[in-house]
Amino acid sequence: MTTSADASPAAARAPLPEGSPSPVLDVVIPVYNEEKDLPQCVRRLHAYLRDTVPYRYRITVADNASTDRTLVIARQLADEIAEVEVVHLDQKGRGRALNAVWSASDAQVLAYMDVDLSTDLAALLPLVAPLISGHSDLAIGSRLARGARVVRGPKREIISRCYNLILRGTLAAKFSDAQCGFKAIRADVAKQLLPLVEDTGWFFDTELLVLAQRAGLRTHEVPVDWIDDPDSSVNIVATATADLKGVARMIRAFAKGSLPLSEIRAQLGRAPIGVSTPGVPPRLATQLVRFAAIGVGSTLAYLVLYVLLRGAVGAQWSNLLALLVTAIANTAANRRFTFGVRGSSGAGRHQFEGLIVFGLGLALTSGSLALLHSGGEPNRLVELVVLVAANLAATVLRFLLFRNWVFRKNR
Repeated sequence: MTTSADASPAAARAPLPEGSPSPVLDVVIPVYNEEKDLPQCVRRLHAYLRDTVPYRYRITVADNASTDRTLVIARQLADEIAEVEVVHLDQKGRGRALNAVWSASDAQVLAYMDVDLSTDLAALLPLVAPLISGHSDLAIGSRLARGARVVRGPKREIISRCYNLILRGTLAAKFSDAQCGFKAIRADVAKQLLPLVEDTGWFFDTELLVLAQRAGLRTHEVPVDWIDDPDSSVNIVATATADLKGVARMIRAFAKGSLPLSEIRAQLGRAPIGVSTPGVPPRLATQLVRFAAIGVGSTLAYLVLYVLLRGAVGAQWSNLLALLVTAIANTAANRRFTFGVRGSSGAGRHQFEGLIVFGLGLALTSGSLALLHSGGEPNRLVELVVLVAANLAATVLRFLLFRNWVFRKNR
């Protein structure tokens, strides 16, 4: 079956024939100029679903305005295999394709995977099973979770890990791998979240996952076997730039409170499990996790700034400037995400007191540098190691002062 779609999700697919039972699972394959890989992908996926899945399924090829023979081949596959359907969009964008197809699907569980099948299909059932059972709301394949087996070059490995560290530091993301092309979501959850997702490209995945987390939904992670596709046409620089813009847009949206996440949480969210450890306040565990995530991002930013400035202004001035810049950002992030202080009231006082805390951290790191340099010019690596250790000590002090002084509610 073949349908066409414009930017409107409602036009993505015509209704199924009357009397036809709806599938439990709809697996979407978004494609753009994939005439070479598409036939093998669809046939392999269909064979796997036919032999292992005990319920009705559908494979939907979402063509993103391909200019080669991709759409023709997709329609041939739909004529050949009864469970294959084709949706054609006149505009490019993986996020646009997934939003359109998922919004119109009548399946209970919606999934997608990349056409190169970099992820082993053996992970598909573990991916969708928690959604069918009702245990989880979303599920993602993770190349960074314990148990995953990944074959890829160091360049992509470093980029992937740095991106996920950025998400943890800026958006307090708790999931381990945002961009693995292997995900699933319950249809009732998708209907609530998809209207809030603005991105139409590669950032779609990240935006969806962050919104789900903020709405109190449960995300299940499946460690996957994953082999990098050397012929991938993804423009890493353009994708990274777009992703960083998406991160900034979401930070602004959360700061303004313009997303109706509280309503979604009330409808779909799961109540958090309270901390029952004797003597540990319930909010302390959450605050520690968020503070640590922000701290990782701050430390990475500090080290980058320090290395960039080191050759121009020397060790002490580099340390001062790098700490000052990251301290202001760190205080603002902890104010909003760790301690839940919103609005402009008290922001100036919080930043002033945060600078006092920064001064104590500066004393620790500067003192460590001075002590290190008193014995002569040290190795640059040793210098960085000492700075990291001093920053860790300053981080513990910063958390205690933030929690018990700067952001304490009943002062």
